[in-house]
Amino acid sequence: MQAQEIEELIRAAIPDARVEIRDLAGDGDHYAATVTSSAFAGLPRVRQHQLVYKALGHRMGGELHALQLTTAIPQE
Repeated sequence: MQAQEIEELIRAAIPDARVEIRDLAGDGDHYAATVTSSAFAGLPRVRQHQLVYKALGHRMGGELHALQLTTAIPQE
């Protein structure tokens, strides 16, 4: 799975998201993502992560083997 595809899936589900993707192993299978969105305001970290994983759907654990995820709320 390409980093661009991960970014597009997240932005489709969370339109205001700022997404930064890094390929951790150079294999297109292990990524780190930082996702910043106002949609995360008031949500616990686990719920923020669930929103991102939901955006990726069935690809997690399949096409996308591992995703190290960091979520944040934009600073105003």
